[in-house]
Amino acid sequence: MSITHLLLDIEGTTCPVTFVAEVLFPYARKALPAFLASHAEDPEIQDLVAQAEEAWLNDDHPSAIALRSQSIQAEGATDIGAYLQNLIDRDVKLTALKDLQGRIWRNGYAQGELVAPLYADVAESLQRWHKAGLVLAVYSSGSVPAQQLLYGHSTAGDLRALFSYWFDTRVGSKQDESSYRSIAEQMKLEPADVLFISDSLSELEAAASAGMAVLFSDREGNPGRDSGAFERISNYRRLHPANGSQ
Repeated sequence: MSITHLLLDIEGTTCPVTFVAEVLFPYARKALPAFLASHAEDPEIQDLVAQAEEAWLNDDHPSAIALRSQSIQAEGATDIGAYLQNLIDRDVKLTALKDLQGRIWRNGYAQGELVAPLYADVAESLQRWHKAGLVLAVYSSGSVPAQQLLYGHSTAGDLRALFSYWFDTRVGSKQDESSYRSIAEQMKLEPADVLFISDSLSELEAAASAGMAVLFSDREGNPGRDSGAFERISNYRRLHPANGSQ
C-alpha cells in the first residue's frame, strides 16, 4: 500500500461524537432566536431565513405542520426560529440551518465559549503525519466552515494549517462511492493513494468500493462499533500510513 493522502472524518474519528450532539447543537439551538433577532436587517441572514421559510412550506413532517399552524394562530406570522430549532431536534441538515449554525458557532468559538475536544492521540499524530509528508484532508457532513472552526479552536490549539483539503457533502453523500472518486479527482490522484478513516461502516464501504484504503475508527462512546470486514483502529500513535502499517 502506497499511501500519500489521509482523508479523515471528524465525529467519532478525531473528535468525540458527544461534542457535536451535546455541545454544538444545543449551543446553536439556544442562541438561534436572539441571533436571528439581532441580525434581522442583515441581507445574508434574510436570505437564509427565506430559504428556511420555503423549506418549512414544503416540510410535511407532522411536527413542522403543527408548529406552523400554532405559530400563525399565536402571532399572525411564522416563527422561523422555532422551526429551525425543530430541525435541530429532528437532526435535519437543512443547508440554511447549517449556515446559521456555523455563524453562531463562530461567535461562540471567538468568545471562548466553545473549544473542540480532540482524542488525546490526534493532535500529535496529525503533526507527525504532516511532518512525514503525508497530505491531510477532511471529509465531514458538517460544513467546511464548521470543520475549520473546530480545528481552529481545538484543545490542542489551531491545527488548520496541517490540512490541505476540506470536503463536505457538497461533494456528495458520504455513503456514495462517487463522492470518494470525486474527492480523489479533486486531489489529483488515484483513490488507492488515499487512506480514509471513519467510524461509519457505510462510509467505509463506499470509500473501499471507490478503491481507497480504509480503517474503522473504534472509539469509546461511538454509537456504531460494527467494523464489518474492515480493520479497526483506536489509537493513531501506532499508525504509519506511509509504511502501510499500524
